[in-house]
Amino acid sequence: MNDPENYLVGEHLTGGYGGADILHDCSIGVGRGEIGVIVGPNGAGKSTAMKAVFGMLNLRQGSVRLDGEDITGLTPQARVAKGMSFVPQNRNVFTSMSVEENLEMGAFIRRDDFDDTMRQVFELFPILKEKRRQPAGELSGGQRQQVAVGRALMTQPKVLMLDEPTAGVSPIVMDELFDRIIEIAKSGIAILMVEQNARQALNIADKGYVLVQGRNRYTDTGAALMANPEVRKAFLGG
Repeated sequence: MNDPENYLVGEHLTGGYGGADILHDCSIGVGRGEIGVIVGPNGAGKSTAMKAVFGMLNLRQGSVRLDGEDITGLTPQARVAKGMSFVPQNRNVFTSMSVEENLEMGAFIRRDDFDDTMRQVFELFPILKEKRRQPAGELSGGQRQQVAVGRALMTQPKVLMLDEPTAGVSPIVMDELFDRIIEIAKSGIAILMVEQNARQALNIADKGYVLVQGRNRYTDTGAALMANPEVRKAFLGG
C-alpha cells in the first residue's frame, strides 16, 4: 500500500463511531489522475473508510497523507483547504437554491474569479447550464448528482471523493456519470469513490479495494479484480 504514486493514502485505518471499530487496519489510496474504487457488500465499511480519509471519523490507529504530508489531525474543513472535496451520498444539494447558486456555494473558499471554473462545469454537464436558474430540488436524481459533483469541482480540488455517486439513478445516467468521472480524472484530479455497482465501477478503476467487515479483502488494479475468479464469484455475480 505504500505506493509512492499515491497522492492520497489512508494507511492502517482503525476506528469507528463511539466505542465500536468499523474499520480494522484498512488501507486505501489513489494517485493523481487515477480512479480508485472501494467496493464490497453492504456494511463492509466502504463509506466509513471514505469518511476516515476525509477526517469525519475518530481514528484509533492509522494515518492519512496527502501529497506526502500527514493530514491525520486536520479537520474536514482544513482538508478542503488542502485540496480535498467530498460529495456525500445524501442531502448533497441545496434544494431551494438554483443550480447556479449551488455551484457558487462550492466556491466559498475561493478568493479569485471562479467564472472559468463555472464554465468548465457547464461544459462537463451541459444540462446544468440549461437549467442553471432552476431550483436544484426540481431536478432529477441524476441531474442533482451532477450539481453535487459540479459544486465539488468549484473548489478546484486535487482529490474528489464520491460516496455512491450513482445511487438511485438509471443505468443510462450511471454510464453518463461514469463517463464524466473518467473525464475529470483525465484532467489530473485524483478520484476516490465508493460504489454499489461494483462491476461497472471496477471497469473504470485504476485501483480497486474490496472491503469486507472493515478490512481489505482484495487490493489490485480494477482490471485484475475483474479478472479474479474469486472476486467475480463473491462480489460481481459470477
